[in-house]
Amino acid sequence: MSDPFDAGAGGILRQPKAVWATAGASVVAFMGIGLVDPILPSIAQGLDATASQVSLLFTSYFLITAVAMLLTGFVSSRIGGRRTLLLGLAFVVVFAGLAGTSGSVGELVGFRAGWGLGNALFVSTALAVIVGAAAGGSAAAILLYESALGLGMACGPLLGAVLGNVSWRYPFFGTATLMAIGFLCIAAFLKEQPKPARKTSVLDPIRALGHGGLASAAASAFFYNYTFFTVLAFTPFVLNMTPYRSGAVFFAWGLLLAVFSVVVAPRLQKRFGSLRVLGGSLVLLAADVLVLGYGDHTTAVVCTILSGAFIGVNNTVYTELALGVSDAPRPVASAGYNFVRWFAAAAAPYFAPKIEEWTDIHVPFVVAAVTAVLGALVVLVRRNALTHEAEELETAHATEDGVTVFAN
Repeated sequence: MSDPFDAGAGGILRQPKAVWATAGASVVAFMGIGLVDPILPSIAQGLDATASQVSLLFTSYFLITAVAMLLTGFVSSRIGGRRTLLLGLAFVVVFAGLAGTSGSVGELVGFRAGWGLGNALFVSTALAVIVGAAAGGSAAAILLYESALGLGMACGPLLGAVLGNVSWRYPFFGTATLMAIGFLCIAAFLKEQPKPARKTSVLDPIRALGHGGLASAAASAFFYNYTFFTVLAFTPFVLNMTPYRSGAVFFAWGLLLAVFSVVVAPRLQKRFGSLRVLGGSLVLLAADVLVLGYGDHTTAVVCTILSGAFIGVNNTVYTELALGVSDAPRPVASAGYNFVRWFAAAAAPYFAPKIEEWTDIHVPFVVAAVTAVLGALVVLVRRNALTHEAEELETAHATEDGVTVFAN
């Protein structure tokens, strides 16, 4: 297989403007996930809100994202990928801008919900559009998409810190501006792609979950995502740092996530097998968050950053399993899988602060460690349903030199 980094025809650096426009907008879309991390304490102070109230920014965002996963295929199969991207971007521009004008935490939570709808429409369609428009096959396109995801997850907290140090409102206005630029670039450079031969039903992702392997991957990912978003949404309150310092911590976290997702995970899978890597990484993540919850401040910072490595590995393996374990078309399987796992992303930011209020600051991390172990147990118990796909993944890694698929 040719090197996807090759600058020649079809390499990752030799892509049409449409691909770069979509990838650039993808970076900003993924930035929106971690954007509010460094400014959560500032938002709480500015709007006179509690940690549990402010954490609803994540809950509303991901709850709407989860439900919207049932609609994205329905919409894109009818109006086309280009129009779906533009519709999603328009929602983000409007609701991110409105979020910056919020006068109460209730308004901000509501606007984040609208933002989540736009992000679901955009992110769920972006990979298919990039692959369809890319030169030189899917390998370079997939790597470009994964790189956009990692860069966005790393830069989101950094942008939030820089702009949030002036005012907690500025990161929202900044995101709206960047997404408006992305809207214009896609409108100018991306041509409409052929619509699928068969229109997708709203219930197709639910039906796809009737497959035992996909249901197993989704169930395990549900428990894992609770752990993931306990770290992402609750840890900023525990660290209690300035926006700059918190942004730096989560920037380092995002860099580890990107490197381990794109570079390290495929090599580990090739050597040890997908299910062993996933189970081991989940157990290590459980140990990491447990130490994070009971360690001193320096230990908490180190463990927060280190969790990015385990999260990067898990994200890649989970998504590969979800996309290939069933006979359902990839967009439908991905929608069903994400429909399940994003509910945990909505639950964790709400329950972690509540658990602290009911008990103490350590217990939310104990719960997060337990859910990571439960994710590993699902993989262990259901390994027969996942083994066939894991074997195919190992073969694919052997022939594709470590290039993997990561689709939200």
